[in-house]
Amino acid sequence: MNDKNSDQESFAELFNEKDMSRNRLVPGQKISAVVADITPENIFLDVGGKSEGCLERKELEDEEGNLSIQVGDTIEAYFLSAARNEMLFTTKIGGGPASRAHLEEAYRSGIPLEGLVKKEVKGGFEVTVSGSIRAFCPFSQMDIRRLSEPEEYIDQRLLFKIKEYGENGRNVILSRRIILEEERLEKREALQESLQEGMTVQGKITSIRDFGAFVDIGGIEGLLPISEIGWGQIADIHDVLAVEQDVEVVILKLDWENDRFSFSLKQALPDPWTDVNRKFPVGSEQNGTIVRLTKFGAFVNLEAGIDGLIHISKLGGGRRINHPREVVEEGQAVEVKIEDIDADQKRISLALVSNEPEEDTDDDSNADDYREYIRQSPPAQPPKGSTGTLGDILQAKLKEKEKKK
Repeated sequence: MNDKNSDQESFAELFNEKDMSRNRLVPGQKISAVVADITPENIFLDVGGKSEGCLERKELEDEEGNLSIQVGDTIEAYFLSAARNEMLFTTKIGGGPASRAHLEEAYRSGIPLEGLVKKEVKGGFEVTVSGSIRAFCPFSQMDIRRLSEPEEYIDQRLLFKIKEYGENGRNVILSRRIILEEERLEKREALQESLQEGMTVQGKITSIRDFGAFVDIGGIEGLLPISEIGWGQIADIHDVLAVEQDVEVVILKLDWENDRFSFSLKQALPDPWTDVNRKFPVGSEQNGTIVRLTKFGAFVNLEAGIDGLIHISKLGGGRRINHPREVVEEGQAVEVKIEDIDADQKRISLALVSNEPEEDTDDDSNADDYREYIRQSPPAQPPKGSTGTLGDILQAKLKEKEKKK
């Protein structure tokens, strides 16, 4: 009976050994493991089989010594080495002198490395790693985006990957960008499963251009066109948006294959046309500004996002004009009358309100200028050989008497 149990145990051990050899870890390999135990010094991981993984507790402590994990949580770690049936893991190569031994392994295996950004130098930053080893991080490798204020990185402890390693650690070039791109890729894969066009999401303005702004929604970055920033016309984007500003946007387009994404800020805002009939009832007179002239009329802005049209036939005051510029100009304040509203099509028909009706003349002269010209002109003289009217004769005799005096 005992021999039978012994045979079963031997078979089980042999099976486990084969299973472990099949899943043998290599230095630098990244795994997911469950936290089995936490002590004042270490965190022990269940990595399967009879071996137990171990990493230093301080790697996962914050500045006050608090842990954000507990027994049963799953974490990701990198395998370093095996000693005395114990497997050593790390989430990053730390900044102490003991990490020097793992520096080349970090380079070969892509293990993150903690570094202290010391100062800005020509072309990048000087970074101290593994206690006292000086390394270099080019400007282009510090972030995904172009750096606008390099000084903000000074004295920060950040994670890097070693891009180049030479001369036994005397020539180390770092990249933080690689880590950020890997994180973005992981987030992107998760977003691809959850995002849909038309959804409203939170984002952050990353840069501003003349044609719009770029928004990061936590894994992908897309364009917010200037036409989608607000319901009204935007003269200067900087008056409305700022870099690092948090915004709520609606997803317009998700093109995963070509890595092109677009968003709308105005669609996340209340539509001003919702209660346009209440704010601008038909028959009412409103103040507005001429914003655009076309050959068929003038567009008038009544409020942000709401424009109406004065047809060219209603601009001449009874006379025919060839273009609206003969009567009005862009930027001119006008008083208009609401003639018709089609809220569904977002159209308003307007008529120009004039305090003094224009005269119907055959020429293209402005009526006010014509009246001023008439007022300032001297009275017409009767032609020679004509006695003129009685009024003209009396006025001439009065002038002769005044000359004689």
